[in-house]
Amino acid sequence: MESNKKYVIGLDFGTDSCRALVVDTYTGREMATGVSFYPRWKAGLYCDAHNNRYRQHPLDYIESMTEAVHIALSDLKEEEIASICGLCFDTTGSTPALTDKAGMPLALCPEFAEEPDAMFILWKDHTAVREAEQINALINKRNLDYLLYEGGTYSSEWVWSKVLHIINTNVAIKDAAYAWVEHCDWMTGLVTGNTIPEQIFRSRCAAGHKAMWHASWCLPSGEVLEELNPALKEMLPHLFTETHTSDTKAGELTHEWADRLGLPQGIAVAVGALDAHMGAVGASVAPGILTRIMGTSTCDIMVAGKDEVGGRCIKGICGQVDGSVLPGFIGFEAGQSAFGDIYAWFRKMLAWTLKDIPEGEARQKVLEGMLVELTREAQDMEPSEDGVVALDWMNGRRTPDADQNVKGAVVGLTLGTSAPEIFRALVEATAFGSRRIVEHMKGQGLRIDSVNAIGGISKKAPFVMQTLADVLDMPIRVVRSEQTCALGAAMFAAVAAGVYKDINEATRHMGSDIEAEYRPDEKRALIYEKLYKKYLELAKLAETIN
Repeated sequence: MESNKKYVIGLDFGTDSCRALVVDTYTGREMATGVSFYPRWKAGLYCDAHNNRYRQHPLDYIESMTEAVHIALSDLKEEEIASICGLCFDTTGSTPALTDKAGMPLALCPEFAEEPDAMFILWKDHTAVREAEQINALINKRNLDYLLYEGGTYSSEWVWSKVLHIINTNVAIKDAAYAWVEHCDWMTGLVTGNTIPEQIFRSRCAAGHKAMWHASWCLPSGEVLEELNPALKEMLPHLFTETHTSDTKAGELTHEWADRLGLPQGIAVAVGALDAHMGAVGASVAPGILTRIMGTSTCDIMVAGKDEVGGRCIKGICGQVDGSVLPGFIGFEAGQSAFGDIYAWFRKMLAWTLKDIPEGEARQKVLEGMLVELTREAQDMEPSEDGVVALDWMNGRRTPDADQNVKGAVVGLTLGTSAPEIFRALVEATAFGSRRIVEHMKGQGLRIDSVNAIGGISKKAPFVMQTLADVLDMPIRVVRSEQTCALGAAMFAAVAAGVYKDINEATRHMGSDIEAEYRPDEKRALIYEKLYKKYLELAKLAETIN
């Protein structure tokens, strides 16, 4: 290894913003960070929450990436910027867009500049519930294998459902569309000058977990796609058969993007991946460790050796993919469609009377204070076997057995029930949903020895974290890095740049350590054991109503 310093950048595209993280490849030190919020998204454009439509304009990604990188670089010296040798992207997913022949999202065409269906369809967009049902029905009717490695159920949160919905409902977009691209792949292609649909590097992570890609059959056949909609079959030749793990170099930063970002031209660009999977890498994921990425929703990521998995297909999860997390290991994904979003929803309900107060610092302070006060009172209460019980399906269910038709519930209310009691029940519900995922995965033979947590909630919500430890009845370790997803991307950038031979070596030098641990309280764990059974009964009842 050379003695001179080498740095890399991880670019993390979350639901609300882009984060750029500069990391020292030799020490793992996080040198500088830049954050930029998507301007159009922040203004609430192109979305319709009532109808579960969430769209993001590609210009939001371009502008925020540029600003975030410039903010991060402003904290570095010229010689440090000159020592940056690689970058890598992680994004939310499945967040696809329909493209033209050049691989550009249709929203970048003047005629579709303000058309939501031409933009990136955010992971949390649930407009494609009927299309997901159509896909599941067809595959099950034909007894095909396409869902074997997707947990057995295809979700409205994933790419084929979303693309099918757009072409079913928007003739102009259907006629203009040549192909589709995932957000993580488009960012990589954009800065390397390779967005042509037939040539762009496709992420193994995104394709395997969200597009039914598997080495045995590649993508679903033209015959199946034609039955769903002939336009899908027409796209198939413009898509892909090969996918790549993130230790692969996809190309080099072009002169144009080097100038726009202020980075050295020709630095290595690694194949991108989904944010949760990159976050697990940043958290030093290994067999037996469940990594929980805890934010507006959750993702639960694990890896296992191929010998340990054997020929088993784990049902009810969000896919198992060879190399989606760590090359050489099988990656597993599960999660909850809403987590922090549930707390935000409850606060918004309580703050309904503030709707006429203009947006501003005063209003924001009231909203923030409301959540602080709810938390303070809720955490002072002890759990009760006779307390309120809630079901965490306010945004549908991701795992086990994806179903975006199911809805949340709250039972046990009386005229004496207080807002903090309901809030506590909602926190407990998200923990019960987490426990159901853990028990589901362990019940199918996956080994879970410990839990690592990353994301905003793990850092900012000790009450939530302690409740989760009590409900799971196992310790939860919080990873130190503030930007673990971006750190994972940076680690892959170091491999693509040739600083390290593989991700295992990069992890030894760059992986984050643990800053805190929540241990379960035995007394509360016993009470939660009984409340959890009520949660399962409520879930069973809610499925019959929904």
